[in-house]
Amino acid sequence: MQAFGGKVLFLDRSNINTDEIIPAKYLTEISKEALKPCLLEDLNLEGFDPSKDIYGRQVVVTRANFGCGSSREHAPWALEVNGIRMVIAESYARIFRQNMFNCGMLAIELPAETIDRLFMEFAGPDTEIYADLEAGRLQVKSPGKQADIAFSISGFDRELVAAGGWVEYADARYQAAR
Repeated sequence: MQAFGGKVLFLDRSNINTDEIIPAKYLTEISKEALKPCLLEDLNLEGFDPSKDIYGRQVVVTRANFGCGSSREHAPWALEVNGIRMVIAESYARIFRQNMFNCGMLAIELPAETIDRLFMEFAGPDTEIYADLEAGRLQVKSPGKQADIAFSISGFDRELVAAGGWVEYADARYQAAR
């Protein structure tokens, strides 16, 4: 199973939509690699520069309703091709959340108070978060402090992530049944 975690990109805003994650003008692209330089290019967030702030980040921490908007898979793909395989938020648009799991990525929901704590105590360029999928625990590390935070996802979503996504899950399940 893929490891989940690394340096964190903090995006302190709710309602970041799929057009901000990957602008619609790139939806004609047929490869994930073509999406790589376009991730979050239209996100209007004070102090955020996608050309400088995304590189080397493997985790996003954000607020509520992440991935709202249209139901395209391009949004998780753009995150994945940039090395971001885990997003932690208060909530997600339902289809975006399921697209994350279908792509073998983690979409972790935490209570608003916990998200507030992450922003207040840990927001910074040196913070790292690692997920233990089996234990349902996040380990948060920042210079001089750390925290251990519980999370849960459904058993089915856990199986999708462990398999590497829906295609890999289906291949393993349904080829074995033949």
